[in-house]
Amino acid sequence: MRQRHLIETMNRAAGRFVEHATRADGSLIQRTVWTSMDGTDNGYEAFLSFPLFYLLGGGEHIHEIGRKEYEAITRQYTEYGTVDREFVTGFDWFHHSESYTYIYYLAMCDPEGGLDRDRAQRYAAMYIGEDPLAPNWDAGNRMLRSPLNGSHGPRFVTTQTDWDYHRPILANYLAPFEDIPGTDSSDPLFKVDWTDDETFEQVLAMINARMTRGDVPLNLSATSMVTNAYLHTGEEKYRAWVLDYLQRWMDHRDRNGGLMPDNVGPTGQIGELLDGKWWGGYYGWRWPHGARNIVEPSLVAGSCALLMTGDDSCLDLARSQLDRLWQERKEVDGVPMVPARHGDQGWFDYRRPDPYLYIHLCYLSQRDEDRQRLEEVFPDRSSFADWPEDWGAGKAGICPPKPWSLFMEGRNDSYVEGVFESTARSIHHALDRLDGDDTDPETRECYHFQNMCPVVPEGLVQMTMGTPAAIYNGGLLQTHLTYHDPRRNRPGLPEDVAAMVTSVSADGARVELVNLDPIGSRDLVIQAGAFGEHEFTSVETATKGDRLAATGQYLTVHLGPGSEETLRLGLRRYTNQPAYRRPPAEVGA
Repeated sequence: MRQRHLIETMNRAAGRFVEHATRADGSLIQRTVWTSMDGTDNGYEAFLSFPLFYLLGGGEHIHEIGRKEYEAITRQYTEYGTVDREFVTGFDWFHHSESYTYIYYLAMCDPEGGLDRDRAQRYAAMYIGEDPLAPNWDAGNRMLRSPLNGSHGPRFVTTQTDWDYHRPILANYLAPFEDIPGTDSSDPLFKVDWTDDETFEQVLAMINARMTRGDVPLNLSATSMVTNAYLHTGEEKYRAWVLDYLQRWMDHRDRNGGLMPDNVGPTGQIGELLDGKWWGGYYGWRWPHGARNIVEPSLVAGSCALLMTGDDSCLDLARSQLDRLWQERKEVDGVPMVPARHGDQGWFDYRRPDPYLYIHLCYLSQRDEDRQRLEEVFPDRSSFADWPEDWGAGKAGICPPKPWSLFMEGRNDSYVEGVFESTARSIHHALDRLDGDDTDPETRECYHFQNMCPVVPEGLVQMTMGTPAAIYNGGLLQTHLTYHDPRRNRPGLPEDVAAMVTSVSADGARVELVNLDPIGSRDLVIQAGAFGEHEFTSVETATKGDRLAATGQYLTVHLGPGSEETLRLGLRRYTNQPAYRRPPAEVGA
């Protein structure tokens, strides 16, 4: 009942957010001029959760709003000049990957959508060498030509205008280079004042000379955009490109002694523009965020390859980097710490390991070896049960997967209550911020509306679909189960139906289903995987104890008035070609 209450609350609260944040045409009520290459992603992120919520079971108006806002925000940023041909003109995949998961969710909402299919192919063409107006791909060296890329091709030269908006913010980060004239780099975390024009001119010249030409691991997140085209079309060229590009970075790792270099120069040589150093590249081992911008894109690419091949050795690149960081650990006051960065002085900025990517790795592979990695690095996982006060305020509502992961281990009795309470808190905090917002639109930051959005479905997505949700920066939503309402011929849970996946494994899942309507029955189609990539092998009902053979990607469940059912579902994972699809009209029970 509380699950359905939260769904209905978000259905109602969405309208208040739309009214506050947008004009009648859907454009965001914010600055009239935007010139920075950064910030476009934030516009999309304000509404990214809407199509995800619709996939869960949000109302039809949620789908309509999500679709309308993608179009409106694309038009708005086209007028600003940061989008052309419906794609960002030239920025990095840290930011592309934050916003373009929007179109993956839209495609899942409407699998036959011709516009989504057309866009998917056009966007992919910009990265696989088929768009002469966006020559991002170097086929000879099997590399993307710049960390900054998009519909205008590689951006080899950046300007003051490109950086002006974020200069005050970047002044709070460590300096991007260790040999900036007039600085003392004895502390590897030293900073420089980007707001000082003379200092900024030096930094800008160094960025353009050393960072903007050649390939970086961050670009591996482009694999999800190309996989998106594969899910629409099934064309082998997209699959082949993803596998080849992933292998190219594996080759770079192997040539560099097991560590991924964070920069490959214009001719494909490691450290070509950085005096042979494998560190110091754009969004690399040192600046601005460090190791996560190496490991996360490699896991995104590996997960895309796994989806298309069923071969979990595709995850080895990410595994190898997590293992190497763990090898470099040291104890600080008895606590294991891993390095977040590498620079001229070696490894530095040691921190507690972050379980986020370990949890995703374990989920994707369902292998004992990855579970052992998690257990070795995090032997005491009792703190995983804790919930942040307001996880919905982070980006487009990233729900931490730690409580869910512990629940899947059978060790988190407070999980269900925690999902409901934390989701409700996030909704209420967002509405409070929305009600208190009287800022001047001309002063609003690019991320202004994100923490005011009360549509925060990710906790319920984890609960109902048996997944930690998508890797936020570019990951496709991979699940054990998804749902379809046959009466309304749409994705998501039918009205009055609630679901909770209580276990997932390499060969199955257990799900509890409830029909809260005391008068009417409900039919529900369960799909094996987010893209029909899995296959059911058996169905066991808890109420009757029947175990039935099952084949195929779909299963219809009939729920009588006020009834509940627990199903133990056998699965073969990654056995079917994944695709954006709807269940056929007639699906066997």
